[in-house]
Amino acid sequence: MIENQNTNRAKLLISCSDKPGIVSAISNFLYEHGANIVQSDQYTTDPEGGRFYMRVEFDLSDFDKDFATISERFEEVAQQFDMQWRLESEKRMKRMAIFVSKEDHCLLELLWKWRSSELHVDIPLVISNHADLQQTVESYGIPFYHIPVTKDTKPAAEQEAIDLLEKHNIDFIVLARYMQILSADFVGHFPNRIINIHHSFLPAFIGANPYAQAFERGVKLIGATAHYVTNDLDEGPIIEQDVLRVNHRYTTPQLRVAGRNVERITLARAVSWHTDDKIIVYGNKTIIFS
Repeated sequence: MIENQNTNRAKLLISCSDKPGIVSAISNFLYEHGANIVQSDQYTTDPEGGRFYMRVEFDLSDFDKDFATISERFEEVAQQFDMQWRLESEKRMKRMAIFVSKEDHCLLELLWKWRSSELHVDIPLVISNHADLQQTVESYGIPFYHIPVTKDTKPAAEQEAIDLLEKHNIDFIVLARYMQILSADFVGHFPNRIINIHHSFLPAFIGANPYAQAFERGVKLIGATAHYVTNDLDEGPIIEQDVLRVNHRYTTPQLRVAGRNVERITLARAVSWHTDDKIIVYGNKTIIFS
């Protein structure tokens, strides 16, 4: 992994009710505070009375000083338009924890992209309810924590995981086929900061054995869905979905192989968008900026 080279780059993400003057106010503010806008994207759900979304990338010559000033003073603009906003520094690498059980395809995709510098994150730890993948994870130089989970030990196990995540200052969590349902208390600690991969094209084939269900239905497409985790199982804001074409010749095991391929690609893409600050969550939907 190499350090991100855009050390002067910042990103501002905004959502609010649409009204005249928003873009002008933001642009003028950034200009007055020494920012050079390099990319600006916006989207409005409805030209009249809709919701406005914007993502701006800009460079700062005196980054630390100007970034701190913008972070402090932009609230004055935000209050004028009742904005929800966040300011991100590209030189600060996000810290990602991975949760995994026994299947390794999604885990390995993330680790490969991390090691080849395609995924700009730090990975301080991997947590698993099984010990099967410890050697694999540690071969990448990443600490592995085995926290078994049973019905009786689940609250204590989750608290142990939370303590580790807070100790390592984790920004977000990726469930790379972690086969445990997280409690509402755990999810509440990390709102819109837990990404899950679901092994079907939601809302189809929810629950156990999705590929057996798909085989019985004679599907022609195998899909996967990456989404943020909420207290409603598999119903959180969808980040990305993808499919692979199959046919009547595919057996259930062959469908499972095809599904694993689309799962790892879909999850990696969603994680990349999250780390690059390309997502705004509003309600149960996401706005993805290219």
